[in-house]
Amino acid sequence: MPTSAASPDAPPGAVVPSAGSVISRDGTRIAFERVGTGASVILVDAALCRRGLGPSTALAARLASHFTVFTYDRRGRGASGDTPPYAMEREIEDIAALVETAGGSVYLWGMSSGAVLALEASHRLSGVRRLAIYEAPLIVDASRPSTEQHWDRIGAAITAGDRGATVREFLRMVGVPALFVGLMRLSPMWSKLKAVAHTLPYDGILMRDLQRGLPLPVQRWSSVTVPTLVMAGSKSAEWMRIGNRALSRALPRAQYRLLEGQAHNVNPKALAPVLRAFLADDAVLDS
Repeated sequence: MPTSAASPDAPPGAVVPSAGSVISRDGTRIAFERVGTGASVILVDAALCRRGLGPSTALAARLASHFTVFTYDRRGRGASGDTPPYAMEREIEDIAALVETAGGSVYLWGMSSGAVLALEASHRLSGVRRLAIYEAPLIVDASRPSTEQHWDRIGAAITAGDRGATVREFLRMVGVPALFVGLMRLSPMWSKLKAVAHTLPYDGILMRDLQRGLPLPVQRWSSVTVPTLVMAGSKSAEWMRIGNRALSRALPRAQYRLLEGQAHNVNPKALAPVLRAFLADDAVLDS
């Protein structure tokens, strides 16, 4: 495999990923990239993210010296297909196809709504050996209002064909200041966000029942018995830390870790060593 700097954030000696695709159970083509050697790790992106837009590519480059890392475009994003109607089960089938391509045994990492998707996949699929989660956006008490009305407005905006309004409403929901949103609308990033705006209601299907300010449905994930690392950033909002601590308590074999100096937009340079240590512990146990 030829060597090159994979991204500005990649460590020296990073290798260029090899691209491919898998066919999910419903016939949807899911595009992925694979880089590195060793046990397989699948990275599951957050809302609006895809390969090349979000933390996964830089994180993969930092894990590649220890693991074979798969990044992929969730359905409807980037080079992946999007066969209607959407259901969470279809996204889990997408991950199942990647697990098969990876040899049937993987570690999963997910961020934000992708963390919930990774959690649901671990609940339903065999072959997941360890699970790592960064800031699943769970609202489990009154520390933050429900997002119900935001998700309703997101759905209405995309139904009306207004991708810009869809993205603006999502950014408002997640707390991006109006000034920053205005600046983003003037940057090349805005068109990239609008290109995947139609997938935001998919994340709404994943998240809205878990953002009503109610205790977590503990039995929903009782079968997730693999070792799990639940992480949050010390600079993130209190409701985010509360939700992830609650999740760590709800899972049978979970530990909670606060990443000092990090917020929701986590720095792959800070995340990678923590993730490597957690996953490498499994390799030690297997030896």
